[in-house]
Amino acid sequence: MAARFVPVDRDTEYLFPPSVQEWLPDGHLARFVVDVVNQLDLSRLESAYAGRGSMPYHPSMLLGLLIYGYATGVYSSRAIERATYDSVAFRYVAANTHPDHDTINTFRKLFCGEIESAFRQVLRIAAGMKLVKFGVVSLDGTRIKANASKHSALSYGHAQKLEAQIQAEIAELKRRAAAAEGLPDDLSLPEELQRREDRLAAIRKAKADIEARAAERDAPAQAEYEAKVQAREAQRQQGQKPRGKQPQPPQGGPRDSDQINLTDPESRILPAGSDFVQGYNAQAAVDAASMLILAYDCVQAANDKQQITPMLEPLRALPQQIGEDKDTPIALAADTGYFSEANVEACEAAKITPLIAQKRESHSGWLDRRLAPTPAMPDTPTALEKRRHRLATPEGKAAYGLRKCTVEPTFGIIKQVMRFRQFLVRGLKNVQAEWGLVCLAFNLKRMALLNG
Repeated sequence: MAARFVPVDRDTEYLFPPSVQEWLPDGHLARFVVDVVNQLDLSRLESAYAGRGSMPYHPSMLLGLLIYGYATGVYSSRAIERATYDSVAFRYVAANTHPDHDTINTFRKLFCGEIESAFRQVLRIAAGMKLVKFGVVSLDGTRIKANASKHSALSYGHAQKLEAQIQAEIAELKRRAAAAEGLPDDLSLPEELQRREDRLAAIRKAKADIEARAAERDAPAQAEYEAKVQAREAQRQQGQKPRGKQPQPPQGGPRDSDQINLTDPESRILPAGSDFVQGYNAQAAVDAASMLILAYDCVQAANDKQQITPMLEPLRALPQQIGEDKDTPIALAADTGYFSEANVEACEAAKITPLIAQKRESHSGWLDRRLAPTPAMPDTPTALEKRRHRLATPEGKAAYGLRKCTVEPTFGIIKQVMRFRQFLVRGLKNVQAEWGLVCLAFNLKRMALLNG
């Protein structure tokens, strides 16, 4: 007996008009993204359209395409354009239209200035869905590769050698032209001179940028030296003899090893495990209860110590912005890379409880530390003593222990599930906007899961 199969018919026309609402099952991520984006206030984006030429695509649809693309690992505008033909979910988000890649890319640039507003609005929606539960917030950073190769860097020492070499070539070409010496027939003297002049200008600009960075790097050391000199001079004016050695001025200026990337000059060489990457330091503050990102930033610095203060203001203002009590207690958990006395005091001043580890503890002796009694709090404790006592309590240990199972898995999902491991754009401002879009897409993906 012949087997019976489901008929394969690609020629019969639809008897009834199809509906995009029938293309996806209930609870699909694309449906959730469209529902949330339709609740956002995009009036500033809508007013940015001048109304000339053909009718534009609606900003909510284009934003939905971008968010769903980033949430599912489709980032480039050309790939999103193809997906509006190939993917049922993308066709649903685009309402069966097909904006071209240039339109998508132009909108992405236009949306850069509105990402923070959309990010806050989505958190307000999450709070309305009872998904955000303020308590412990985990802060950490991860290195993300720039849209540039670390092999496209130019060091200051090599730039000086190239500058001297090109200057010598220009002088030689001019000497031959003045002496009417023979030049190859296929060599155009004006073109050769112009090409070298352009390259020389680029090298000098790179040197100037490296020198500016060196001056910025050396400024704290120079300020410290000047303060010591002034202090010793004040002692002399008071009739006291300064003690200790005379302070020596710092050896500033660019080093031969200082370098700049010619593809993305604002990116930096950053340590990443046992290797180095040409990239940026992406920061995220994650709610320990829901794993939603509450605040984000992207910086050039490899050191995390300077990243606490920029996060305090948005975290402190967030409860009131999303309709919660402005005095909602928040505890900030961070690893040893963020520890400093100034950071602890800044958290206390912002009324955010600091749970910042001072040093890395070994795994040996864990049971002894667990069973050790909680030390007594001093009568008039400093901010550091409060932090030390808080982390020694069972509640403090439990709260700090949430850090490694919230923010680190968040980065893992972004890099492995969403497959975002490299920025598409260049320049710090553009990179910060794209990281905000990644965090926005992550939050919607997480909200859809929590809501299901």
